Parts: sequence; structure tokens; C-alpha cells
Amino acid sequence: MACLALSLQPTNGPDIMLQTREWFPPSRALAALSAFRLTRLSQSSHRAAASSSSSASASAQPHPSSDDLDSSLGDDPLAASSGQVIVGVESKYRVIYRLVNSIYVLGVTTADDQARAATNAFDCINTVNQAVSVVVAACRGVDVTPEKVHRKYPEVYMALDIVLRGAAGAVRLAAILSSIHGDNIAKLVSSAPDAESRVRGADQWSAQMEVLSADRRATLESFSGATFELPAETLAAGDEVAVAIAPVVVTEDQSQKDQPPQTTDESTEEKDPFAASEKLNKPEEALVGGFKKITDPTSDPTAALAGLEVTTLPPAEATKPTFVSVEGFEGDYGGIEFGSEEASLNDAFEGFNTAFGGGLDASEFVTTTKTKPKGPGLTGLELLATGPGGPTPATAAGSQLDGLMAAQAAAEMTTPEMYIHEEINAEFKESLLSRVGLKGTVYLRTLPPKKAAGKETEFSFRLEGTSVIKRAALLSSTLSSLENNLFHVRTGSKEEPIPVLKFSLQPKLTPLPLRVRLLKRHSGTLLSVMIQYASNPTLPSPLTNVTFAVKLPVDPTLLNVSPKAVLNREERELRWHIPDIPLKEHTGRLRARMPVDQDSSEGELDVVGMVRFSGQGLMTLSGVSIRPASESVVQFTEVSHTYSTGNYSCL
Repeated sequence: MACLALSLQPTNGPDIMLQTREWFPPSRALAALSAFRLTRLSQSSHRAAASSSSSASASAQPHPSSDDLDSSLGDDPLAASSGQVIVGVESKYRVIYRLVNSIYVLGVTTADDQARAATNAFDCINTVNQAVSVVVAACRGVDVTPEKVHRKYPEVYMALDIVLRGAAGAVRLAAILSSIHGDNIAKLVSSAPDAESRVRGADQWSAQMEVLSADRRATLESFSGATFELPAETLAAGDEVAVAIAPVVVTEDQSQKDQPPQTTDESTEEKDPFAASEKLNKPEEALVGGFKKITDPTSDPTAALAGLEVTTLPPAEATKPTFVSVEGFEGDYGGIEFGSEEASLNDAFEGFNTAFGGGLDASEFVTTTKTKPKGPGLTGLELLATGPGGPTPATAAGSQLDGLMAAQAAAEMTTPEMYIHEEINAEFKESLLSRVGLKGTVYLRTLPPKKAAGKETEFSFRLEGTSVIKRAALLSSTLSSLENNLFHVRTGSKEEPIPVLKFSLQPKLTPLPLRVRLLKRHSGTLLSVMIQYASNPTLPSPLTNVTFAVKLPVDPTLLNVSPKAVLNREERELRWHIPDIPLKEHTGRLRARMPVDQDSSEGELDVVGMVRFSGQGLMTLSGVSIRPASESVVQFTEVSHTYSTGNYSCL
């Protein structure tokens, strides 16, 4: 990190050029150059004031002092041919400068400790000297002026870029300086490495590769067109060896020739596939000849059963239920009575058809009633809109019904409508809230284009309850702010709702519609999971259609749930659907147990719970509301606000 930036700064006027390394921000380089200019100008003004006072005292004295003679050497203390100065207050940089006629060639490096500063300073001095050589060569002499530099600006820019990155050695710098007045800038950049290689006597890698590539291509072409012929004696000897080594293979044609012709007396008539077998006409001795009859009375009759495998029943201890005393999961589990031939299937598995006594009941998910297929609705009118490749009549009827409802709603709309959609995200770790956030979007639904007749939608509104908002963003092409929570809308008519404003709430002021707690117990090979939930009593309305989902670590073979749940084996997800959750004095519990292959001593299993719900109402969860700018004039209608969950999970 020797030289971070190169710059050309005239004594009077703005900077001509600035080149920086990739990792050094140009803003810091500009700050260092500005500090250098201010340092130079401030010291010039102090020295000018000192020189004026010394000249006044010299008129009174017959012989001026040596200090006064030194101060009269020049007005610019940095007017020497070269030097360095440290600039900056908080971030300090070392600026190496060389004055060429009326232009400073500046190099910026870091002002580190003495060991590193010496290394950086000498490397930066070398880079500045090379930059001076480039500028002098571009101006054809030491008479360097900003006008001459601007004439060769592209060449100087590319040359200083190579010099700054340290890629310019002595040979390459000489090649750059010799070609800086050429007509091709690309030759200035690309021909320098080849020139350095030629000067050092190294072989040109590109030329060698071209020669090798040409040789390889010629060799491939010669071998691809070459043919080889073997003498007949060599081929005959090879055939004899192959016959002696390889086995004799009889082809199908030769086998048919060697076999005598078979005479068939079968008729060409088609046989009846349902005709009786001819073996029925054979005697009984021929039918039972395949069985061997045991005539020895002393033989053991169980010898015939020696090859059969009979599954043994589990011991009596395994058939008894197991009592689980985990908090929140108490109860007897398991227990099947074997050997009762009179017991029905429902009686044998009676412990599994209760709400929390066993596994999933198949009758809860399989219905025996047959549903009649619904005929086409709308008295068959939807068939007129369907063709051979179109949708089914039921689909066409549904789409037309939705279109009619949307058209009716659009026809009933007389003013623009506005509403707020809120998406809440929360993450619980056991009973603690780790993260929470609410994002709201203000939507504008304009009149349909046909009903608006080309007129623009323009009105003003006010937002209330904005003290909880942390940050907000506007759609500048549609919405403008009038200060004091007043906004003005102006846009054309569109079919879809337009999101005109988005906001997010402060985490500490974000409302929680539902508190969720996930409890997990892994004892031996039994995994128990319970979700506790409670609704926020300050909600404007109860939550409805809430879905709780648990991501299971394994695909369970036996699952006990309470209350009823739906298991998705493909996604390994268990879902509970709660129709509604009361606001006060209600704490729900959802439980599940399953056996797993991994023992608790081998490590814990990860279980993640998620909650999904959505709804709408006249009030928002955040308390932000939309009001007209003037109570006397209402230019829009505030419809029901909506809310939904984004990432609402518990760990």
C-alpha cells in the first residue's frame, strides 16, 4: 500500500486529474488534496504577511537580517521542487509533491509509524517521479501547463493508471514514454509488456504458443488423413490365432440349418382362450404323480413344517401401556392386547382412536359418502365462452362469476379507495420474543380507466397515529409530502391497486397479535412437542382461520396428536387449523408425540413451529389510519384494512 492516489494540481485553478487505487475511496483522496491546497494557501498567506512586516522594518534599518532575506525567497513555502507534508486531522495522510513549472504532481500515502512510513514514503516518491516523467513527456518538455496536459489527457490518464498500480518497470516506462505521442492508445497499454520481454531477452510466450499450435494442427491433419494397410499373410495369421483363442459361436442361421426340419400337425385355426385344458382328460395317477406319499407311520408330521417361518408374539411386558410423566404430556401410551381372536379391529386398537390417546384415526380423513359432481352453473351459459381447447365448464363458470363480481364492484365505486395492508413478522425462542417487525403498505385503488374517462386521480389525505413509524418511503411519481403528515396524490387510472407509501414500525412499539411458545421434550426415543398460544386482548377483532405448523425432524411411523391435525409426509409438516381464537381468558395447547430413531443421548432434534393467519377490519394492527385532509370535503373512501403474517415462527 505504497501510493494510494496520484493527482495533478495546478498552482491556480481546479485539479486536472485524480487516479486512485481500487480499495482507496476517491472521497478520501479528494479530502487529502483539499487539505494540501488549504495548507499551501494558508502558509502562503502567513509568509506574505511576515514578508510585508519584514520589508517595513528593513526600510528603517540600514542592513536587514538574515531571517528577512530568507523570507523574501518566495511567497509559497511549498514552492520547492519536491517535498512532503502530512495533512488531515482525524485521518492523516502523507502527500509527496513535485512542482513542475506551474503544476504539482501529488502522491498520497498513509502516515503510519516510522518503519512503515519510511517504506511507503520512498515507494510513493518513486511513483511520483515516474508520473513526473509521464507529464514531461506528454508536454514535450518541462514547460508543463494545464492546456498541454489537456491535449494529451487520454494518454496521460492511461499512463498514470499503469504507473499507480506499480506495473511500470524501467523498461516498460521507457516504452510508454516513447509511444505516448503515437496514434493508438491501445498500443500504449498492450505493447509495453512485449517490449519489456524483448529488452530483457526473454522468449515471447505468445509467439511460441502460436508455433506450437500450428504444429499440433498440422500433425492432427496429417494423422487424420493417413491410412495403413497390412499384408494378406499378416491378416491370415491373425485370423488363425483368433479362431484358436475365441470360443466357437453358433449363430441362429447355422443352428437352424443343422437341425432337421420339424413337421407340425397343428392346425392353423385360432384356439379358444377359454377352452378347458387337455389335462382334464388324463387319468388321476398322472395328475397326482408329482406328489410323494409318505407311507412310513413313524415319520414326524412336523418335518414338513420345518421350512416355515412363524413370527413370534412380543412378551407380555411389551403389551402393557407406558405412563409418561412429562409436564403437559401426562398419560398412558401404547398397550395392545394380542391373542384375542374375538376382538374386532376397532377393539384391539381402541387406544388409538381418542383425541389424545393414540395415533391418527383414519376415519377422520377418509369419508365414505359419495359426492355428486356439480353440473355446469349459470344454466349452461358458460358453455358459450368455451371452445374445444378452452377451460372446463366449471372453471369457465367460476371465472365468469368472479368477473361479474369484480365488474359489479367497479361499477359501484364512485370515489377512489384507500386501505393499508400490514405484514407482521415475529420470532419466539421458547417464551421470549427475539425478533419482531411490522411492514405496512398504503394502497390506492383508482376508478377503472373506462369509468374515469381519461381523468387523473388527484386528492390529499392525512395519516394519523404515525408516532410508531420508524421509517417510511414514498412513491415519488404518484405521491408527494406536504409536511405535518399531509400527502397529495396525483396519478392516472389503473386497474390494479397502487402501493403509494410503505412504512415500518419501531420494534418496541410493534403490536403482537399472538404470543406463541414451543416446548420440546426428547426422552429416549420419544419426542414430545407442545405449542402454547394466547391472543392479544387489545386486538380490534379476534383472529380467525389460524394455521399452526410444525416442521418434524423425521417422517413419523406413529404419531399421537391433540387436537386433530393433518400430516403432510412429503414436507414432514404437521398442521392444526384453529377456526377462531378468543381475545380474553384463552390459552390454547397443541400436542404431538412420536417415536424417533435417534436417542436423546446422541443429541437434540430441531423442531420449528410456524403460524399463519390473515384477516381484515376497519382498524389496523399498528394504529395508523387514513383520514381526509379536510373534514368538510371527502375525496376518497377508506375501505377495510388487511393484515397477514410473513415469518411468524417459534423455536
